[in-house]
Amino acid sequence: MQDDFATLSRVMNSRYSCRAYMEKEVPDADIQAVVTAASRVPTWCNAQPWHLIVTKGDATKLFSNALVKAAEDGPMAPDFDWPEQYTGEYQNRRRVCGYQLYEALGIPREDRERRNEQMLKNYTFFGAPHVAIVTSEADLGPYGSMDCGGFIAAFTLMATAKGISTVVQASVTGFAPTIRKHFDIPANRLVQTAISFGYEDAYDPSNNFRTQRAAIDDVINIRS
Repeated sequence: MQDDFATLSRVMNSRYSCRAYMEKEVPDADIQAVVTAASRVPTWCNAQPWHLIVTKGDATKLFSNALVKAAEDGPMAPDFDWPEQYTGEYQNRRRVCGYQLYEALGIPREDRERRNEQMLKNYTFFGAPHVAIVTSEADLGPYGSMDCGGFIAAFTLMATAKGISTVVQASVTGFAPTIRKHFDIPANRLVQTAISFGYEDAYDPSNNFRTQRAAIDDVINIRS
C-alpha cells in the first residue's frame, strides 16, 4: 500500500494547470478510460450527477468561436455567482498565481494589452484540442456541485496518469447561456465548469511555473 501512496503522490504532485498544448488529439479510448476511472469518486447517495460534453476537431473550433464572440459582445452570466471577494491569504494566493504566470511569459504589470491577449486565450482553450463541459442536475443544488468537484479533481489526476494535461476553467463557464445554446443543454442542468485537455507544449513558458500549496499546519488541526 505504501507503493500505491507513493505512486498517487507522484501523480498528484505532477498535475498542474496547463496553458499551452500541442495539436495532437487524445484517442477516444483514453478519454473514456479517464472518465471511467474518475467516476469512482464518492458522491452523495451515489448520485453521480455529472455529465460531460467533450469536443474534438471542428467541434472545439466552433465552440471556441462562439465563446470568443460572447466575450467580445457582452458581460458574463455564469450559472453560479462569482466569489464576492478574495481577502487575506486567499487574495494573496490568487495574486501570486497571476504574478507567476505573467513573469513566466515576460509580461510586465503595466502591459495591459498583452495581459488581455493572454486572458482571451481562455476562450481558445490555450490551444487544447479538447474541452469537456461538466454539467449537473439543478435540483441537486450545492451537493451536486460538491460531487462534481470530486469528479473534476479525479479527472485531472487520471488524465495526468495517462500523460494528458488539463486546465480547469471557470472563465469559460462565465458564458453559460452561450454554452447552453451551443450544445443544446437543458435548462435544468447547471454548467459547472470546463476542463480543457490534451498534450502539453513543454516548451511554452506558460507551462514552466508551478503554484505553491499551503503549509500542512495551515490546513489541518488534529485534536485529541
